[in-house]
Amino acid sequence: MPDRLLGSDWSDHPVLAEIVDESLGPRLVTIRAADTEGHRSSANILVHSRYATRGYRTSFESSASANVVTLVATDRQQTIGTVSMRFDSPSGLLAGDSFPEEIEQLRARGCRICEFTKLAVDDAVKSKRVLASLFHTAYIWAYRLMGFGAAIIEVNPRHVRYYERALGFAVIGPERLNRRVDAPAVLLYLDLAQARQHAERFAAEAKPSAGERSLYPYFFSAKEEEGIVARLPRAEAAAKL
Repeated sequence: MPDRLLGSDWSDHPVLAEIVDESLGPRLVTIRAADTEGHRSSANILVHSRYATRGYRTSFESSASANVVTLVATDRQQTIGTVSMRFDSPSGLLAGDSFPEEIEQLRARGCRICEFTKLAVDDAVKSKRVLASLFHTAYIWAYRLMGFGAAIIEVNPRHVRYYERALGFAVIGPERLNRRVDAPAVLLYLDLAQARQHAERFAAEAKPSAGERSLYPYFFSAKEEEGIVARLPRAEAAAKL
């Protein structure tokens, strides 16, 4: 695997979840919170690489902030996936730059908003389970630990249908220019209570059916979710250091 994916040592950092994915070998994939500058840099390198292949502009600014948490999926110390959560605060949300009215309308409705940003999975990893596990862990952190009820995400217009089918997001903001990446973006919204209902409905299935487009069948089981919830306080404390 390319050197750009090599990360720092994760051995002493709290593991939130482990995935054994047959499509990867099988190999053990771990999900942790990026709680050091080196870990966040590893995530940023992956984001920069994936965005560059799509022609998006990116920067290497640190995501260290009291209202930002970065999750990283690693395979044998190598970063293969990441997503960041930005929790609404007085400093605002990134989507507020392109969609200020839509964000204010959500706040006016009493929504506590979590923004999913910097989603990237290495192009050599063709695993729905890794992507679903990153989203599920982010949902658990935002909804069950922090009490945020709504998630938003800015996506390229050509990816809208994917997020609608895969996770149940809905369009709430029309196509506009995202100046951070210098590309068009659409604002999507997900009620996290509805996401929980989707996860519970699919949890009854033994395994995903052939051709399944939703990511919910690849989420953790109810028992696994409770284990993640139990480990979150320690990971949250580490992420704030």
